Amino acid sequence: MTGVLIILLFLILTVFGLPIAFGMGISALVYFLGSPQFPISILAHRLPNALNSFPLVAVPIFIFAGNLMNTAGITGRLFKFARMLVGHRKGGLAHVNILASLIFSGISGAALADIGGLGNIEIKAMKDQGYDASDAAAITVASATIGPIFPPSIPLIIFATVAEVSAVKLLIAGIIPALLMTILLIIVVTIIAHVKDYPSDTERYSFKQIRNNLFSAFPALITPVLLVGGLLSGWFSPTEIASVTVAYSLFLGLVVYKELNPRKIFAIALESIRSSAVVLFVIGCASVFAWALTVEQVPVTMANFLTNLSQNPVVLLLLVNVLLLIIGMIMDTIAAILVITPIIYPCLMMAGVDPVHLGIVVVLNLMIGMLTPPVGMSLFMVSNVAGEPVEKVIKKVLPYFIPLLISLLLVTLIPSLSTFLPSLL
Repeated sequence: MTGVLIILLFLILTVFGLPIAFGMGISALVYFLGSPQFPISILAHRLPNALNSFPLVAVPIFIFAGNLMNTAGITGRLFKFARMLVGHRKGGLAHVNILASLIFSGISGAALADIGGLGNIEIKAMKDQGYDASDAAAITVASATIGPIFPPSIPLIIFATVAEVSAVKLLIAGIIPALLMTILLIIVVTIIAHVKDYPSDTERYSFKQIRNNLFSAFPALITPVLLVGGLLSGWFSPTEIASVTVAYSLFLGLVVYKELNPRKIFAIALESIRSSAVVLFVIGCASVFAWALTVEQVPVTMANFLTNLSQNPVVLLLLVNVLLLIIGMIMDTIAAILVITPIIYPCLMMAGVDPVHLGIVVVLNLMIGMLTPPVGMSLFMVSNVAGEPVEKVIKKVLPYFIPLLISLLLVTLIPSLSTFLPSLL
């Protein structure tokens, strides 16, 4: 069974509605059954062995941390503080949405955690102020793409594991691209706010109110500073940062804000176990699928094909952008990283592309893919939160592709945006 047939079988199973993890797993199983030289026991060995990675320990811990923060009163205080800062501007809540996502992304590391945690608060507040629900959902889902770029980031940790790149350098590399995305999104929101005449907060805060809100939100606000500072200083590895985030979230929820109790923590732990099991199962199946492709030399074939097209690293990165934007439409982010990275990585390294730069480009592409049907998970989640049809949300999201694609182009063409901070370590 050739690599082409493995990919074709996977695509057929996916088109017929089979979950991606099962599509990859079944394709790999059929490959083993049709290859007498490989005993089926290899499948049983490689699937759990793919999860035997220290950096991957951070993934379920970050999922637990994100769920804790959504219940511990952290997200609400972050939103309230951001609203106090910029809510008075034209379309103030739209700006609040983006700023709160940037702050929250420095804690959760996942776009879906951002939508699930802050999204509910943001969309409700915007609807109450007169925003169209689909407009609110579009801004929320666009701003959530910042989360997996700014450290800490679950997708970047998974890329680092697959590509065997320093996870610390890769996480630090996301800071400037995430800030760039934030600035461009704010510019577009400012323009749209004036065109659509978005409302602004009429309430003006007194010095005492500002002081009280700052005091209440300060423990949550310093979380990204502690985490990023810990990375830069070398105090924490990415896995240790996940554990520190959980410990700090528990401290805030139990001691500072007092909104957590043992019953809530137990329920959060169960939900986190369920979510982690799904993610880790995808990782295991994708690893076996990628191994089958590697045995059939699909990565080598793809590397030869791309290098025959061009030896220029910029041209190759632009080709990879097109490929990843298409893949992002039909594959889950984690599965795409696990399957595509081993295929594109060799030829881009031969062309001289920095692996840290490549990691940011790959993840940013796939984050944009989360906004595109038919598999755009962020779209479906925000649609559920906002109570709006996906088709309506998609139309309102279209203008926000402009700043996101500009960010992608700049990050692709200017490697120093990704590599400057890691080079200082």
